[in-house]
Amino acid sequence: MPRQLISSGSPFEEVAGYSRAVADGRWVFVAGTSGFANGQIADGVEEQAEQAFATIAGALEQAGASLADVVRVRVFITEAQDFEKVARVCGKHFKGIRPANTTVVCGLVDPRMRVEIEVTARKS
Repeated sequence: MPRQLISSGSPFEEVAGYSRAVADGRWVFVAGTSGFANGQIADGVEEQAEQAFATIAGALEQAGASLADVVRVRVFITEAQDFEKVARVCGKHFKGIRPANTTVVCGLVDPRMRVEIEVTARKS
């Protein structure tokens, strides 16, 4: 099965030379995804996390997968106090799936970004 490159349509994908997701065989790797949608981003970390999940779900769907296929998630947050809020959003989407998870407190490339999420999925 050939490698499939999946785009979200962001012009930054071309500038930075990356794909929103790459499907290779049964594996799907979704790049770090923020809460941006149509050039806009919400102020709240929960809203940003929900938008990130919507974008991730769309990329997985294009690859023939879904959130139910996620085996690994990495969450990057800018403030430790946001951990519980983001964890609840992750729990909502992964409650029955329970992928391996790593959460890191770090700086992100745009000061408006409070969370970025990346996933790895294995198509069932």
